[in-house]
Amino acid sequence: METKQKTNRKKFTDTITFKGLIIGGLILILLIPQSMITGLIRERQQRSIQAVAQINEKWSRAQTITPPVFTLPHRVRIVTHETVNNERRERISYREDKINIAPSRVNINVEIFPETRNYGIFTATLYRSEISISGSFDNLDDFDNLNGNWEQAYITIGISDLKGLVSDADFTINGNVYQAESGSRTTWITGSSLKIPLKNFEKLPGQPNEFSSRITLNGSQSIHFIPVGRVTQVNVSGAWPTPNFGGNFSPQSTIEDGVFTAKWHIMHFNRDIPDRWDNSQRMFFCDSVFGVRLIETVNHYQQNERSAKYAVMFLALTFAVFFFVEVLTGKRIHPVQYLLVGLALILFYSLLLSFSEKVGFETAYLIASVATVSLITAYTYSIFKNKLQTGIMLFLLCVLYIFLFVILRLEDTALLIGSIGLFIILGACMYISRKINWYKLEKSEE
Repeated sequence: METKQKTNRKKFTDTITFKGLIIGGLILILLIPQSMITGLIRERQQRSIQAVAQINEKWSRAQTITPPVFTLPHRVRIVTHETVNNERRERISYREDKINIAPSRVNINVEIFPETRNYGIFTATLYRSEISISGSFDNLDDFDNLNGNWEQAYITIGISDLKGLVSDADFTINGNVYQAESGSRTTWITGSSLKIPLKNFEKLPGQPNEFSSRITLNGSQSIHFIPVGRVTQVNVSGAWPTPNFGGNFSPQSTIEDGVFTAKWHIMHFNRDIPDRWDNSQRMFFCDSVFGVRLIETVNHYQQNERSAKYAVMFLALTFAVFFFVEVLTGKRIHPVQYLLVGLALILFYSLLLSFSEKVGFETAYLIASVATVSLITAYTYSIFKNKLQTGIMLFLLCVLYIFLFVILRLEDTALLIGSIGLFIILGACMYISRKINWYKLEKSEE
């Protein structure tokens, strides 16, 4: 009885069912090195982010521009009451304060000149920008009754990283030119600021107080704006094929021959920013920020990570071909041979990652896919000893790698094309196996 059980157990290890279980187990085992490759991709991506941050730190970080705000120091009269010897007295004191006045109209024109800098194998997107700011303060007469000190008034312009300022930021108002200096941080400005003291300033009664300024500013990755004016118009243009327009406002934009233009027109009722506020008030305008970001739609790390997600498909389909050859021809293929082919398929992603950091994703994909296909094809011929079967494997691998490359290059339709392709592949597998009598094979092997 025991001998019979041992014989049956031995026969089961030789069945197609057992071989299918072994193949499924090998695929699960190979997911371990595949997950390690995915972790390596994310690690290299993090190192890239750190390297880019170092480049940006030396050049200048992303910039956020806050248009000119007029600040008027004034004395606030404070009346308090106290009782002394049952006599109620009024006590008057004064406190120095500052009122910030938003411009009535702001026009900002920006031309961006992107460039790239390398740090080892990593690349950062930088830019130089020519910025022209103009506008007016139409409501300064409303503050004549404030007991303000007009001789100590000043203008504040927010520039988040002053390291990027590469020109003198002269400021002109009412035809007079004033010099800028480094300003203090406030809650309503993102990062640093410029302060323009308006010495001997004379406002024009009953008329708009026109201002203008030109700035050359370095930055990295993005440039954003805060619409403090009652009417804010911003025009941005630059030679970049894939801009991303972010923030709470969408522009009118065009992209032609790799050059983009974007226009924002924002009214005072479009954003939650007051026309005036005291320094004692903690104001935050970050919710109204908008601008443009210079991005690569899909960088090579993202493409590497996306490609690694298809590892299971490559393993399953390649093993399926080996399995069908084994079933249809009766040729025995050892699990170790499955394993070696699977490791070659996984090694493709390591080759792709390492080469893409040196020569770019497209060239790296060609090198890695040709090397992998050549290795597996040569090994397949040593197993099958048949040119037709080896040719089928070569054709399948070429189709798979071309199919994966097409999916990686697509953006909006990647999921659709990928789903259709997998459906067709599944249908082909079902068609090939339609006439196989699995039960008959099991009985014949018994």
